[in-house]
This record gives sequence, structure tokens and C-alpha cells, in this order.
Amino acid sequence: MQWLAVAEHELLLFAAIWFAVFAIDEMLVDLAWFRLRFSGGLRTERLSAPEQAELHGIAAVLVPAWQESGVIAEMVRHSFKCWPQRDLRIYVGCYRNDEATLAALVASGGDRRLRVVVHNADGPTTKADCLNRIYRAVCEDERRGRQRVRALILHDAEDMVHPSALTLMDRALDRVDFVQLPVRPEPQPASRWVAGHYCDEFAEAHARDMVVRDSIGAALPAAGVGCAFSRRAIDRIIARRASVHPFAAECLTEDYECGLLVNETGGRSTFLRMRDERGGLIATREFFPATVAASVRQKTRWIHGIAFQGWDRLGWSAWPGGELWMRVRDRRGPLVALVLAVAYLLVLMWPVLLLLDMAGMVAPLQRDPLLQGLLAFNLVNLIWRLAMRAMHTAREYGWNEGVRAVLRFPVGNVIAIMATRRALVAYLKVLMGGRLLWEHTVHRVHVAQACSGEGCQGAALPNPA
Repeated sequence: MQWLAVAEHELLLFAAIWFAVFAIDEMLVDLAWFRLRFSGGLRTERLSAPEQAELHGIAAVLVPAWQESGVIAEMVRHSFKCWPQRDLRIYVGCYRNDEATLAALVASGGDRRLRVVVHNADGPTTKADCLNRIYRAVCEDERRGRQRVRALILHDAEDMVHPSALTLMDRALDRVDFVQLPVRPEPQPASRWVAGHYCDEFAEAHARDMVVRDSIGAALPAAGVGCAFSRRAIDRIIARRASVHPFAAECLTEDYECGLLVNETGGRSTFLRMRDERGGLIATREFFPATVAASVRQKTRWIHGIAFQGWDRLGWSAWPGGELWMRVRDRRGPLVALVLAVAYLLVLMWPVLLLLDMAGMVAPLQRDPLLQGLLAFNLVNLIWRLAMRAMHTAREYGWNEGVRAVLRFPVGNVIAIMATRRALVAYLKVLMGGRLLWEHTVHRVHVAQACSGEGCQGAALPNPA
């Protein structure tokens, strides 16, 4: 059984080296973040009053919907209530074989600013294909009304918008071509661990990673919700694709890709992080998957689209240093999952080897100084990373959730491992001629249905920063 001890040593060395590489990468982001914080560049502005001024032009909100009868009506009603501007148009794209979603839209209140776009194909196709169908409807309205849309805004059927978000995005488009607002997953008491780990990940990503990315001038990926493109940016993307559509129907993360293409086609982007007059984060709120199976399906699409398709579709060439760094970070997910899988395998091997050693069946190999140093470095980094994760979560959700963030850390790791395996299988199937599928996440409750009164209008959050 000595081979088992040799295997454990080699796997430990492999994992230790890659964890150290990831640690250095994260520390560089931390250093950039702390530099911004101590230099005053990280200050989050706070509004003195709600912002609901009239728009500088027509804003078209594109909402792709497949089997969203449980949330779409509330999303539309709440959005129109929050955004009274007369130049707002909400285009909801649904499918001819999805009668329940169509019926829900009919019952949503009949606001004249609503446009229901029925796809001429049975669903689901892909989210990008649905968005392209909505875009064609926008172009038809432009031709009939002889007035160009100023902004195209992406949202999902489960989103709860902030009252001031529309005006702030509209103003930001005076100086940039793409603006992304933070995304704020809402805690779910019935799913503290699975749904809760999204709170941790987005709290850190949208308070640290995206801020640093914006500060170094790298392209900003679109989150697919709470993001606005100028019409000129969409026109340039269409020209770059040599197509009549802005979204690539064969891409699983069309929003991410379009966000990067803004910079590649000469546009400017910004990440807009602000708080309202009551201290609440001006963000898009939504419920994320509450079960392991649903979370794995969702993250499979993200990994497949960003890591595997991003490598194929966007390549690596002709990027400045900061841009290349961010693209590597975007696509490192499969490698991170592999290293995590090795680490958890080592955790399982440790008691087996301990028992074999006690039985005299194996002789543990000596750890050389390099390996011991790597293990010590990685342990310190793990403690630091958990502290950073807890801090960001606590700033947004309170210290109870901050403590849970430490305990939830392995949950996100296990889901990432499962999703990566699934994404790799799906990617290989597509390479062999298989069909690309839109693995839709079912949404049953809108955030506005689960909260009441002030909370639905962006009430102050715990410990606002």
C-alpha cells in the first residue's frame, strides 16, 4: 500500500502549488482594493433623495421569459411602480408554447409601456435567441415610431429593481456606453446554505472584484441584470459580429460576452455602486436557486459559457496586462474546481493513511521544506480569505450572515466542483455536434411578493457602508 502514500504526497504538492498561485492572485486584488480604500477611491456615494427624473431618451428593458408565470407579472408591476418615467418600455419575450407566462402577462395590469413579444418558435431555444427576438421587436417599434431607443437594459423575470436605478443608469450613459449595477441575492430562511452562498459570493465580487476591475480600466462583464447598453454600443457590437443581432444565439453567457465587447469595440464601461437615501444598496435584488440541483444547473451554464465558450469565442490575443489578468481570472474556474476536488480527496485520504500507518502497512513520506512552506502559506491565506468573505457579507447582510459565510464556504466549493464536471461534459457534447440547451432556472416567488412595504422599496440594510 506504499503507493497510496506516494500518491498522497504528489497530490498534496500539486494542490499546494496551485492554491499558492490562486492565493497570490487574490492578494493582488486585495492590494488594489485596499489601495482604493485608503486613497479615497472606494467611497460609495449616497443619494440625498430618490432619483426618478425623466429619461434623456427611450429606455427599452429586455426581459427573456420561459416558464416564468410565477414571477413575471409581479416583476412587471413592481418595475412600473418603481419607474414611472414615460419613456420607459419593458419588452417581455416569451414563447408561443408557454401559455401560462402569456396569461400572467395579460393579468399584470395593462400598463401601456409594456410590450409582449411572442417568439415564433417553440421554447425554450436559448436565452440569447429570445433576447434577439425581443431586439427585433425593439427595432420594429423604432421604425414605426421614427425614434431611436437610447438605452437597452437587461433584466430577468425574477428581478426586483431599485426605484433610483433607472435614472442613475440613464445619467451614466451620458459618459459611458455600458453601466452595470450590483446584484444583491436575497437571503432565504429556508435555504441558508445553498441560496445563502450566493449572498457571500456576490457581496465580495460586487464590492471588491468589480470595483478593482473598473479601477484598472479592464472590460466589465455584464451580469445580465441591472445593466444598460447605449444604442451606439449595441450598433458597434452588431457591426463586430457582422450580423443583424447583438446577441450570439449559440452563446450561453451572451450578457457576459456583450459586456466585454463594449470595450473591444471602442466603448467605455463603468460599475456603478451607490446607496440610496436610506442607506440601501442600489442594486438588483432576486432569489437565487435554493437547492443543490438547481444551483449546479445554473453554475454549469456560467462555467460552460464563461470558461469554455469564452476561450473559444473571445480568444486571448491583443489585450493589455490588466485585461489579460481579468480574463484569466474569469476562466480559471475549471482549474480551481479541479484543485478543490484534489484537496477534498486528500481530506478523505488522510484518515485512511493514518489507519494504514498505525497498522504498519505504509510509511508516510517526509514533507520537504518547500511543501511545508506552501502548506503554511496556504493556511494563512485560507484564514485571510475567510475573514475577507465574512467582512464583505457582514457589511451587506449583517454579522449573523457574515459568520455563516465562513461556514458556507465549503458549500460553494462543492457546488463548483459538481458544476464544472457537468459543464465539461456539456461542452464536449456540443463539440461533438450536440445541441446547446438553455437550462432554465425555475422561479416561483418574486422578491416583492416575499417582502412588504418599505423593504420592497430599498429600505436601509444592516450596517450600510
